[in-house]
Amino acid sequence: MSEEINVQQSAAEEVSQDALDNFVSLKKGDSVKGTIVKIEDNQAYVSLGYKYDGVIPIRELSALQIENATDAVQIGQEVELKVVSIDDEKEKLVLSKRQVDSEKAWDVLQQRYESGEVFEVAVADVVKGGLVADVGVRGFIPASMVERHFVEDFSDYKGRTLRVKVKEIDRENNKVILSQKEVLDAEFEQSKQQVMASLQAGQELDGTVQRLTPFGAFVDIGGIDGLVHVSELSWQHVAHPKDVVSEGQAVRVKVLKVDPAAGKISLSLKAAQPGPWETAGGQFSIGDIVTGTVRRIVPFGAFVEIAPGVEGLVHISQIAHRHIATPNEVLQEGQEVQAKVLDFNPAEKRVSLSIKETEEAPEQAAPSARTERAPRAPKIEKIDNPNVSLSSESMSYSLAERFGDKLKNLK
Repeated sequence: MSEEINVQQSAAEEVSQDALDNFVSLKKGDSVKGTIVKIEDNQAYVSLGYKYDGVIPIRELSALQIENATDAVQIGQEVELKVVSIDDEKEKLVLSKRQVDSEKAWDVLQQRYESGEVFEVAVADVVKGGLVADVGVRGFIPASMVERHFVEDFSDYKGRTLRVKVKEIDRENNKVILSQKEVLDAEFEQSKQQVMASLQAGQELDGTVQRLTPFGAFVDIGGIDGLVHVSELSWQHVAHPKDVVSEGQAVRVKVLKVDPAAGKISLSLKAAQPGPWETAGGQFSIGDIVTGTVRRIVPFGAFVEIAPGVEGLVHISQIAHRHIATPNEVLQEGQEVQAKVLDFNPAEKRVSLSIKETEEAPEQAAPSARTERAPRAPKIEKIDNPNVSLSSESMSYSLAERFGDKLKNLK
């Protein structure tokens, strides 16, 4: 029995001596390992196997500003720490988890920066201008580097896990910039090339309108966007894409052109729909009177739209019954007119129209009758002198002599 007691005393002395040796050799700046045994008053208590427990203030738990100690450690967790200060008289040993994490983090972050490694981080806080993550040190993700698209409100990002790359690292200034956008961009480009390789001109696909611009609509066709130019949105004239489609709308499109080198895909909405000439095939017949709108005026006539996307030509000679020098004398663009179908050939996309055939021709004025004027008899002057008398011969001579030339002309 006495031998057993002696063994226990000897073992206790050895433990006490080891603890004392450890305590005596402990100094500021040393790295130690311990276990979290208690968390209260926003600080964590650590058992190091020494004479008394150490304490980790909340400011030394994380590189980020945290509200609760439990956000950084849990009871029973083994941690590696650095001695910040020792006060034997007050039995106070201040430790830091943050300093150890920081030293390790810089080496790891430098390796990740050089290799371009993608890794996950949890968003610890949302601040002005971006997001903050704990990567052993404070990592900052600027707003412009979070997503490929613009994000107006980041309030629901706290707690999310993001896949990032180290964009910039500056150990001297304690600066680490992270980017998720670079990861997403790289994945998008890879997916884009794969999708583009599978596309062929003439192929029809289902897509979703992503965004609208004055010159067209961008449509998602499986992870990548193609452009539907405003001229390819409809068979009718389109002033702005919003008049035809809206963001989020499901559409059927036809592939017009694929340019992998430029990374561009040209799509058409109207090409995936029946053309106006196809639908107008049984709509019109020669001799029909139709109502249309003058769309274009040219020197030789006017083009009148008689159905969406179907225009017919009114030749200048078919505009009015009277002669006109230019179509503008009678018509103007946007004017609604009635016209008669003179010829209709949907196969050749040609319609000949006449406006004047729908109008009554003006009455012709009767031509004025020109009567032949009888030759005027020569005027015989009256002789008042009674003393003068003329024989018929002399009178005839006198008349012939006087009016000879005029008589010749009358003959």
